[in-house]
Amino acid sequence: QVQLVESGGGLVQAGGSRRLSCAASGRTFTFSSYYMGWFRQAPGKEREFVARISWTGGSTYYADSVKGRFTISRDNAKNTVYLQMNSLKPEDTAVYYCAAGPSIARVGDYWGQGTQVTVSS
Repeated sequence: QVQLVESGGGLVQAGGSRRLSCAASGRTFTFSSYYMGWFRQAPGKEREFVARISWTGGSTYYADSVKGRFTISRDNAKNTVYLQMNSLKPEDTAVYYCAAGPSIARVGDYWGQGTQVTVSS
């Protein structure tokens, strides 16, 4: 079993920055063996992919809508993945979810409870 707990959400003005964190744990969970990702869901919309990072952090991939503004990173010693969000826009307002999986195709095997990010104009 894997537990993912997001934090760092809140209210931020357009153009501002915010860093989300996701702490992972589990009795038999080896963080460095899992791909990690961030997804988001805005009101009335489907959940969408934001970013993912490989086991060692050497490979990252972003949705076009956040490329150049968001940065995903991980600290395997702390079992934590981060999402640094810069130049935030009102359309970035959503609940942000952390996800994990043993491969790219299975990043959604485990989910956190989500953290709300609201960007005011």
